[in-house]
Formats: sequence, structure tokens, C-alpha cells
Amino acid sequence: MHRLFVAGALALAATAAVASRQGPVAQFSSQVQLVEVYATVTDAKGELVTGLRQEDFQVYENTRRQQVSAFASGAFPLTVALGIDRSWSMAGDPLRLAKQASQAFLRALAPADRSMVVAISAEADAIAPLGVDRAEQARAIEALDPWSTTALHDAIIAALDRLEPEPGRQALVVFSDGMDRYSRATAADVVERARRTNALIYPIAIGRTRPPLLAELAVIAGGRSFLIRDARELQRTLEIVADELRFQYLLGYTPLDPIEPGRREWRSIRVTIDKPGLRVRARDGYMTE
Repeated sequence: MHRLFVAGALALAATAAVASRQGPVAQFSSQVQLVEVYATVTDAKGELVTGLRQEDFQVYENTRRQQVSAFASGAFPLTVALGIDRSWSMAGDPLRLAKQASQAFLRALAPADRSMVVAISAEADAIAPLGVDRAEQARAIEALDPWSTTALHDAIIAALDRLEPEPGRQALVVFSDGMDRYSRATAADVVERARRTNALIYPIAIGRTRPPLLAELAVIAGGRSFLIRDARELQRTLEIVADELRFQYLLGYTPLDPIEPGRREWRSIRVTIDKPGLRVRARDGYMTE
């Protein structure tokens, strides 16, 4: 499910300005639930916007405005899974360019960020385990050969399952040049799994059309979806994703409608901002358990 803390009156140990430099610093006591939401803000040109304050944001849950009690901004520690399509349709230059772009993306991460690599074919193979050894991950990527078909649904679910137990901020970056083929999971299964994840999802479609599922996943999880016509555009697209993951805002609130233990329900989230010309992206809700 979406990240929930069982916490009491949460108090930031620093002002928003200090948090912007140092990351979120908070103390928790007991018996109140806190919902975390990561938000990305861009301007009309798609450039990241920094320097915003807590009072610039409004957060709504099920249409009711919430009181934001935790706020921080900056480059929070990240755990990211990179899903690479290595199916037969990627043979030749597309896979060669995809390997170069993937290696560049991993190099763009902060040294302390943890990453893993999943190769997508008929199976979702974790070819490089979660860690900080970029050289090992680069070697695993370089060794990829084209293989089999595209079980994209299964790969997305497998990657989210692997990220689930990890602490802190999570992201799944996945690209493919084709529609799903031969997955055991349906598109509905993927959507249901995405509604229970903490990870930001960045799907990239290569080709003339973007499967509706990929755009939906980005909206659900607060990421961003891309459609690129040519594999040569992939490196620039992954650079944009890496830049975006470097800076985000963390908003925390205690729901005005308390969460009943054992009751499973979907709660929508909407984050807005009091600045004209700016766009804010955040996940669209969470599932209670």
C-alpha cells in the first residue's frame, strides 16, 4: 500500500528551508496515521521548480482539504528499478541504443542511490541485484542480447514486488517498444498492483503509439509517461527522468477521516499549488489495508 506511518503528532525538527538542504527530519510518537506524498513541480517549459514552501501546496483526500503537518524538499535517498525491454523486436540498433541510455541513466544517479536492473522478455529477469555497484550493473546491461517476447505486465509487477519492502523513496523506470505479449498478469492486475505501491512509475513507450496502461500507471503513481518515436530519443528521455528524480517535495498529513484498521478502501489524493503556470504531479491516491 501507499506509505503510511503509525505516528503521533509529527513535528519537523527543522524549518522548511533547513529541510530543503538536509532532507526530511522528523520525530514520531504513536497512535496517529500519517500519509506521505512525494510531489514534483514543473513550469510551463517542463523544467523543475525548486524553492517552494509548505504554504504553496494544498492536499485533498476524497475532496476534503487536509492539514499538511510534514514538509521537506530536496534530493531524498532513492531506490530505483530500471526495466529494459530486450525482446526480439529490440534487436540491432534499438537494443544497442537502449543499453547505452540505460548505462547513462544509472551513472546519473547519486552515489548513495540504490538501483537494480530488470531485463524484460518472456520473463522478468533481475540481471543486476539491488545495490550501488554501477560498474556491475553496467556490465550486466552490456551483456544483454535480444530474447523472446515482451511480458511487460509481469515485469512491472515483479519489479514493484521487489521494491515493496525497501524504505524511503522508490521509483520504477521501465521502457518497451511493444504491447504486452504472453504475460500471465492482465492490465487490470497491473493497475491494482500500482495502486498499492509506494513507487513513482515512469513508463516510456518507444514507437508510434503509447499503450493506455502506461499513461494510467504514471497518473496512479505520481510519475510521468513518455512516448518517443525512435530509440535514439531514449537517452535524452532517461536524462529527463534522472533530473526529475533529483528533486521532489515531501508532504505529510494525518487523514481527517481516520483509517479503520482492517478496512480496505481506495482514498483519492489531489495536490494543487498556489502558483500560476506551475504543474504539480503526485500519486492520485492510496489503498488502505
